[in-house]
Amino acid sequence: MPFGPDGTWFEAAAPIRVAGGIRARARRGSIGSTWWSRRFIDILEAVCDSGRLARGRAYARKGQVLRLEITPGEATAEVQGSRPEPYRVSVAITAYGEPEWTRLQAALAERAGHRARLLAGEMPPEIEEVFAARGLPLFPTRVAASGARRTHDDLEMRCSCPDWGFPCKHLSAVLYLLAEAFDDDPFLVLAWRGRTKDDLLAALRVTEAAAHDPLAIEDPPFTDRLADFYTPGTGLSRLTGDDRPAHPDLLLRLAEPPRITIRDTPLADLLEAVYRRLGAPGPGPGDPDAG
Repeated sequence: MPFGPDGTWFEAAAPIRVAGGIRARARRGSIGSTWWSRRFIDILEAVCDSGRLARGRAYARKGQVLRLEITPGEATAEVQGSRPEPYRVSVAITAYGEPEWTRLQAALAERAGHRARLLAGEMPPEIEEVFAARGLPLFPTRVAASGARRTHDDLEMRCSCPDWGFPCKHLSAVLYLLAEAFDDDPFLVLAWRGRTKDDLLAALRVTEAAAHDPLAIEDPPFTDRLADFYTPGTGLSRLTGDDRPAHPDLLLRLAEPPRITIRDTPLADLLEAVYRRLGAPGPGPGDPDAG
């Protein structure tokens, strides 16, 4: 039996059906298919009322959620219940500031595997350990009711409905759709914590470029090269295929791809093929077949 904020019970009624709402893709069973969305849902299902979570799943599958928006530190939504006016829902989490993200980005950037997977659009499972090692959890570890004191690892949830239970079915529906949004784009988890995908990847690309700078050369002190400084290097006549760069298309992979297409083919794809042909094995300047 549901109770309102004043302690009186109210009759639960069927929700008003709506058209064009956001429907959960999972029509039965669990919601959330990736490790990061399941991690989020597992935390909620461990501490929240199972009955209201079940009703929330039904709301999510019926399309009762009209709108869902994720911004740094907060996810807001509107959910159509049994009353004409949709209920307003808020799910808040601590968004880390610039000092915290500077530390996190440096930690992610120094791990080549993490950096590569993030640049490829993937979320490495070990990323949670990187956050935890700096006292900055990626996922909430506790759930706080509306009005309760919230620390940096809490999730604070509010709904404008009269149901005093926690979380209500409207909140539960939003939580499950939030998990599916994380399935679609893992970077929304990070954006919720305060760092957009574009900003994070831009910072990681700078590190990646520095780690694989094709123009970087070793420059020993002149005093260490007195004996051979004026000795000629390898002449053109002695160059072979082994002297060609191992990754001729490296610059294309490091730089932001140009937004240009030629006959519906991205320019970067066309240039990559040309670069690879230039670096392909073939007769060198000193070979008899070289023209």
